[in-house]
Amino acid sequence: MAVIIPTIIQAEEVSDQIESKVELTEEQKVGIAKLHKDVLEKKKEVINKYVEYGVYTEEKGKKIASMFDKHYIKLEQNGFIPKWDGKSKHHH
Repeated sequence: MAVIIPTIIQAEEVSDQIESKVELTEEQKVGIAKLHKDVLEKKKEVINKYVEYGVYTEEKGKKIASMFDKHYIKLEQNGFIPKWDGKSKHHH
């Protein structure tokens, strides 16, 4: 069985197609928002457990949770259409 792994170029092409052609209905946005909120709360639960177990400091846990919140707000502002361009923001 062959495994197909998309290249960055393919991912960019797919992203460009999605961003330019798709607009979600209000009902779809509500459904996606609920899913994202559920995931957000679960991620925060995981971070809180790491804080509880001493893996992260409380400050670090709050910082990570804040990043999750900012990501959700950005998704909401974009109508829950991901704006992934396939380019890394990190310089190696």
